[in-house]
Amino acid sequence: MPSSEPVFRDAVRADLPDIVRMLADDVLGAQREEYVAPLPDCYYTAFEAIGRDPNNELVVVEVTGKVVGVLQLIYIPYLTYRGSWRALIEGVRVDQSMRSSGVGRKLLEWAIERARKRGCHLVQLTSDKERPDAIRFYESLGFVASHEGLKLPIGA
Repeated sequence: MPSSEPVFRDAVRADLPDIVRMLADDVLGAQREEYVAPLPDCYYTAFEAIGRDPNNELVVVEVTGKVVGVLQLIYIPYLTYRGSWRALIEGVRVDQSMRSSGVGRKLLEWAIERARKRGCHLVQLTSDKERPDAIRFYESLGFVASHEGLKLPIGA
């Protein structure tokens, strides 16, 4: 019987439909993701590239055998802070049925601890300004809006 406690693990190829479903399941994600069956090849290409990079981890959380959350951890070497490493957290999503259940908090705490064990001096993330609930959630974990983030779409 699958555990009702969250289980954190590396994503596998078979997880991609659940991952893309969660990425597409909000107003912003619905505009940029393509959750269809079969999934477009671009998702599998990206998944394989992440898997080949030792400084990238795509992590899912399962509850009772179902994938209910995802995030990507990217480890970045820096010259600043005496050549330290930082972790960038991207693509955080929790299945709609599990929001406000505590699983997102456990996922982020797990990721922060993973970065700490990997020797990172800092964990950073960004959140779209149109996601005020997500921003409040990250602040409740101790994240501080200490910098102004800027992005420049360059197309593809």
